[in-house]
Amino acid sequence: MAASASQVFAQISTPEPPGPPKIVMRKAVVLGGSMAGLMAARVLSDHAEEVVIIERDSTQGAGPRPGVPQGTQVHALLPAGQTQLERWFPGFTDDAVAAGAPDFGRTDAGVYINNKRREVQDPPPPRPILITTRPFLESQVRRRVLALPNVHMEFGRVEGLRFTETSVNGATYLPEGGEEPVEVEADFVVDAMGRSSKLNDWLEEHGWPRAPMRRMPIKLNYASALFERDEAISDEWCVITQETPGDGRVPRIGGVLSVEGDRWLMLVAGYDEDRPSRDTAEYAERCRKYFPAMFGDIAERGRMIGGVITYHQADSRRRDFDTLERLPAGLIAAGDAVASFNPVYGQGMTSAMLHASCLSAWLQTGPDVTATPARDYFAKVRVIVDAAWQVSTFADLGLPHITEGQPRGYRVIRWASNLLLRASMTDPATCRRLNSVTAMESHPAALAKPGVVLRALRLRLLGRI
Repeated sequence: MAASASQVFAQISTPEPPGPPKIVMRKAVVLGGSMAGLMAARVLSDHAEEVVIIERDSTQGAGPRPGVPQGTQVHALLPAGQTQLERWFPGFTDDAVAAGAPDFGRTDAGVYINNKRREVQDPPPPRPILITTRPFLESQVRRRVLALPNVHMEFGRVEGLRFTETSVNGATYLPEGGEEPVEVEADFVVDAMGRSSKLNDWLEEHGWPRAPMRRMPIKLNYASALFERDEAISDEWCVITQETPGDGRVPRIGGVLSVEGDRWLMLVAGYDEDRPSRDTAEYAERCRKYFPAMFGDIAERGRMIGGVITYHQADSRRRDFDTLERLPAGLIAAGDAVASFNPVYGQGMTSAMLHASCLSAWLQTGPDVTATPARDYFAKVRVIVDAAWQVSTFADLGLPHITEGQPRGYRVIRWASNLLLRASMTDPATCRRLNSVTAMESHPAALAKPGVVLRALRLRLLGRI
């Protein structure tokens, strides 16, 4: 009997150490050196004699990179992502804290739903919660990956893939500062070039089918700013707030994270025509008017470092490579090159780490990567993508500017989801179960069990929610 999606999800998201190294290829090339590419390279270091990462940004410090336009915005590492980092880099959390990641010894993060603070908290985790900027976290992963003896990075712009009749056997790139493209041979290629990946174009140019793409038009607008952390203004270390659509409410999301360097990184976000600007006065006014008090306190009284930085994402998107009838051997895609979600749910980096564990699970079977298309890999990735897509896009279907695409039974499912959300504000058991799913520690099917909804309904009937 085939494993269920929940069982596959549990197998992939395990905290157990990966299997022993098993060399199945001579050389692997990873296109892109962001989180998805770095994690793929870590996995491949156990299965290839040599791993080459080709990255276009030669700026590789702990600051934002030009190739990651959203790098200055709030990024959440979900608990499942931190588990995978510990799985692939034992001691990662302790090393990150030693390098400057904050450790407040606290787990009392503030969660607000429709301006009401959640009364219950999850049990304390076994290790400090990693809350940092995206560049800091990525630099820690990069340092660990490039310390591996069989991994190195080249800088340049990828221009295409090398194809045979049945497989991909390398890539072409223009080295930084060079004038002539360079061809690099490989037994295996990973596309980790993000949501703007050209893999579908390259496949089509060489007679292979394009992966179907699905989009969800979220029209998300971000504005973030850094502030010096000052406990005289607020002693909160982490706050997340969400205004859900309905009953005349305007959907908005906000977050304050205490990050490295004794700073706050504060985000306010809206949808469609609700656009935060770069104007600091407008930013402060928005924080005070629409978000919990600490947002306005920080914006008005805190010392801003730099200015307000905005970011717009038009859609969530996914490419379903698992559905292709024809697929060349020696090739996979990972991270945002497969699926990129509404970033307010923080699924991006964690999904990339789980994709790496999908790659490990496939390579542990010892496939002939030069002759066998990676269908088993893409089937596992589909489970991860479906889980994240279900959580984020279902919530986005309630946005007022999204008027189509609702599945059959949407109203009933939305009613049950809103019921669970209300119950999670006061009921510890419901809170833990819901958090486990949104943190990508459990498959969404965990919320579909009749007992879960019945518990929330009983609490409602008793007047407790």
